Amino acid sequence: MEMDTIVAISTPMGEGAIAVVRLSGSDAISIAGLLFKSVSGKQLEDVASHTIHYGHLIDPKSGQVVEEVMMTVMKGPKTFTKEDVVEVNCHGGMVSVHRVLQLVLNHGARLAEPGEFTKRAFLNGRIDLSQAEAVMDLIRAKTDRAMNVALGQMEGRLSRLIRKLRQEILETLAHVEVNIDYPEYDDVEEMTHKMLLEKASYVRDEIQKLLETSQQGKILREGLATVIVGRPNVGKSSLLNSLVHENKAIVTDIPGTTRDVIEEYVNVKGVPLKLLDTAGIRETEDIVERIGVEKSRQVLKEADLILLVLNSAEKLTIEDENLFKATKGMDVIVIVNKTDLPQQIEMDKVRELAGDQRIVTTSLREDRGVEELEKAIASLFFSGSIETGDSTYVSNSRHIALLNQAHRAIEEAIDAVRSGVPIDIAQIDLTRSWELLGEIIGDSVHESLIDQLFSQFCLGK
Repeated sequence: MEMDTIVAISTPMGEGAIAVVRLSGSDAISIAGLLFKSVSGKQLEDVASHTIHYGHLIDPKSGQVVEEVMMTVMKGPKTFTKEDVVEVNCHGGMVSVHRVLQLVLNHGARLAEPGEFTKRAFLNGRIDLSQAEAVMDLIRAKTDRAMNVALGQMEGRLSRLIRKLRQEILETLAHVEVNIDYPEYDDVEEMTHKMLLEKASYVRDEIQKLLETSQQGKILREGLATVIVGRPNVGKSSLLNSLVHENKAIVTDIPGTTRDVIEEYVNVKGVPLKLLDTAGIRETEDIVERIGVEKSRQVLKEADLILLVLNSAEKLTIEDENLFKATKGMDVIVIVNKTDLPQQIEMDKVRELAGDQRIVTTSLREDRGVEELEKAIASLFFSGSIETGDSTYVSNSRHIALLNQAHRAIEEAIDAVRSGVPIDIAQIDLTRSWELLGEIIGDSVHESLIDQLFSQFCLGK
C-alpha cells in the first residue's frame, strides 16, 4: 500500500548549529528535487542513494533563496521507513527551520503525526512493535543502563525470544490437532499429552524468567519513584540538592519552607531516581503547608523507595516514630543527618524502629555520607545483577501485563492437562497464550492500540 509523503522537524526546537527536516514517502525525492538547486548541478532524482549534496532551497514561485542546505538522499527499501527518505540539513535557528518546513508543506508533503516515521517502519515490516516502542525508550533513557536495555530491545533481543516461544506453542498446537483428527490411536494421545506438558512447561518457565527481570527493567525505563520524607528542617531539601548536584530546592533554617512536592530526575549509580522532596510531615495550622503535608502523605503510598530523614542533633519525636510506622513494610533507607552537630538522637532507638531497614549517617552540610547512600540505593534494588549484558530485560508496562496474562493462560493449559481435561479444551488456553505473546511484537494487535502507542512519540520520530 502506497502512503503519502510526510515531513517533520526531527531535531529539538531552539537555536543550534544545524536542524534536520525529514521527508518520507514515494514523492519525498521529487518534492525535495523541485525545491533544491545543487551547486554541482545534479538533479536529486538522478543521484545515488545514501549520498549528501550541497546547495540551496529555492521557492519555485518567487525564485527566492530560502536556505543554504545539505540534502541527504536515501532510497527505499534500505531506509528506516523502507520508503524514500530525504533529510534537509539546514541552519538551526527557529526561523530558518520553519521556513524550510513550510516550503516543503506548500509543495505536496503532509505534516507527520507524532511517531509516524516509526509507525511506518512498523507497518512496512522494518521493525516489530516491541522494537518500535524501544525507539522511544532509547530517546527517553536517563542512564547508560536504561539505554543499553533499550538498545537490546531495539536490536530485536526480546522479539527473537518471543518468536521462539510462539513457535514452540505453534508446534505443540499442531500435534494437538493430530490427536483430535486421529483419536483412535491411544499412543498418539499419550504422546500428545506428554509433549504438551513438556513444551508448555518450557514456555511457562521462559516467560517466568522474563517476568523476573521486569521489576529492574521497569525501574530502568520509568525511574524509581523515590520519596524523601521527614519532619520539617531535618535536611530533606539539602538531600535533594546533594543527589541532584544542584540547588533545586530552597534550603533555610525555617521549618515548613517546602510547601509542595518537588520532583527531579537523578542518576544514582546507573539507577534513575524520580526524586520527590516532600513538605515536612507535621501537624500545622498553616493552610498552605497543610495542603503540602497532605500531598506528602499521598505520594508516600505510591513510592518505590522511601528516604526517611532524621535529625541527629535532636531527640526522636512522636512524629519521627509515626513516620517509621507509616513506612512499615516498604523499601526504606533511614538517613540520620546533621552528624556535624552534637548528637542528641538515640541511635539504639533508631535501630530498634528501623528493624531490617538500612541506616546511613550523613552530614549534608559537609557533604559526608552521600556516596554511601548512593551505594545503598543501587544495591537495594539491583545487587549488581543488572550488570550482566546478555540478559533480556522487560521494561515496558504493556509487555509486562501481556507476559503475566500469557503466563496465566499457559498455567491453565498445564493444569487442564494434569486434571484430565480433554486436550482440545487445553488447546484453547495454549492458543490464548500464543495470541498474547503475539501482541507484544505486534503480530496480533488492534489498529486502535497501534495508533495510541505511536501517538506518545515525539514529533519527527
